[in-house]
Amino acid sequence: MKFAIFGNTYQAKKSFYAENLFRLLKQHDAQLCICREFHHFLTADLNLNIPAAELFDGDNFFADMVISLGGDGTFLKAASRVGKKDIPILGINTGRLGFLADISPEEMEVTFDEIYNNHYKVEERSVLQLRCNDEHLMKSPYALNEIAVLKRDSSSMITIHTAINGAPLTTYQADGLIIATPTGSTAYSLSVGGPLIVPHSKTIAITPVAPHSLNVRPIVICDDWEVTLDVESRSHNFLVAIDGRSESCKETTRLHISRADYSIKVVKRFNHVFFDTLRNKMMWGADVR
Repeated sequence: MKFAIFGNTYQAKKSFYAENLFRLLKQHDAQLCICREFHHFLTADLNLNIPAAELFDGDNFFADMVISLGGDGTFLKAASRVGKKDIPILGINTGRLGFLADISPEEMEVTFDEIYNNHYKVEERSVLQLRCNDEHLMKSPYALNEIAVLKRDSSSMITIHTAINGAPLTTYQADGLIIATPTGSTAYSLSVGGPLIVPHSKTIAITPVAPHSLNVRPIVICDDWEVTLDVESRSHNFLVAIDGRSESCKETTRLHISRADYSIKVVKRFNHVFFDTLRNKMMWGADVR
């Protein structure tokens, strides 16, 4: 098998995990191609001895499987590079919670044994697409987690006129609004009171950030519907964050958000159960008394 490898370039203290990863891949005679930035971090900054491998920039690669070594942020960056390539991604978690990257370093050896024995499963995760006339946003318009509109500074709230399939939903007076996939329901959306959504539910969550009105609540809609946003701001601009990548946007820009025409494939161990993840990662329902 050929693996394309992405990794976190800020966590020098976790270099041991990279060494172990390459050792296990060598045992399986795997072919390797490594993101050039990550390779430079490992060799120049950490002085690690890395096996011979192809190096690539951007999305100029092909492999049977992608490995993301880091947290969910690293996984999101890898997913944006994979895009429409239809290559499954294995997330090895060296970060904190790890919903996307949920294979612990201690599980690496058994996980690769399972992969080479074809004893694993691949989950398809929906992706959001943004359409607008802002060329900066259109350079990378896809989100695996969420697309959020946010006030640009610490001043007053923004006004977000929201429509579903062209029909008015409501006007939010808030610090922002998050449009999240089921995958993103455990990320930013959850932190501001959004609902937990099962990954395969084919839905989108719309969650306001610090709404001015207490009777405004999150809403879940079908993922084949389109959300249209018109934003007003006293500063006449606002932020658009696509999986954490933010750009300033003029208030005259109308945003159209819908499900993309492709999905991201996530590698999971064969016995993986989403509800186990909720209990283990979030201590869901745990009684600490």
